[in-house]
Amino acid sequence: MSVISFEQQGNVGHIVLADGPLNLINNRFCEALKDAVHEASRSEIRALLVRAEGANFSHGGDVLDFIDKDFDDWRTFISEMNQSYRGIEALQIPTVAAVRGACFGGAFELALACDLIVAADNAVFHHFEASVGSAPVAGGVQRLAERAGRAIAARYTMLSEPMTGKTAGELGVAAFACAETDVESTAASLVTRLSNGPTRSYAAIRSLLKAWAGGGVPAADSVLLDITMPLHGTEDARKGRTARVEAIRRGVEPEPVLFTGQ
Repeated sequence: MSVISFEQQGNVGHIVLADGPLNLINNRFCEALKDAVHEASRSEIRALLVRAEGANFSHGGDVLDFIDKDFDDWRTFISEMNQSYRGIEALQIPTVAAVRGACFGGAFELALACDLIVAADNAVFHHFEASVGSAPVAGGVQRLAERAGRAIAARYTMLSEPMTGKTAGELGVAAFACAETDVESTAASLVTRLSNGPTRSYAAIRSLLKAWAGGGVPAADSVLLDITMPLHGTEDARKGRTARVEAIRRGVEPEPVLFTGQ
């Protein structure tokens, strides 16, 4: 059985870390994640959930697998892992990570590659790399700063402080924080809602957020019209406008729109 699998349930794709209880990041993990991301990109899903079987999301890197890697092997491994993480970010659909238990090192970076994190109250996010003389190598520093600010990113990466799920929610690292018993249902409800929403609108919003992350408000403004104007002619936008116009004419609240992603 693969240490990571891709499953499709209706409009929702699931990338499942299935090598519990630790889900260590090693060569097998890297290869399996690459395959799962490729499967997700080829599917017809409209939202993606990254989750883990068992008590922990992942304890991060497999030190026993890393210890004998020379410089070139290590750099290649990290490059390939980054490609998979960036592949998740490049998908044109909303992505969610559901995290319980340990979420250490590269696993924290995997969660940060998703649009939204649902964190259980027993989740522990930990960039421990500086404590062993290294640094996060898959985008964690800058993505943590993007969500929570420079000072918070410096604190949790330089001092290698663990961050609880509750704190992650308070700092904006996680979009949702909930009881451990509720993390699966909360994440499932979220991705179901997203998978039935206006997929192309979500893609446009994700593109604007990426532009903002790369160059601030001016960068997002420079591509705003090119990204958003094509939405005007989509099937979902026409349905949404029609529903709102009819509701205004009748003096009632608009009914929920059944979006198709087109």
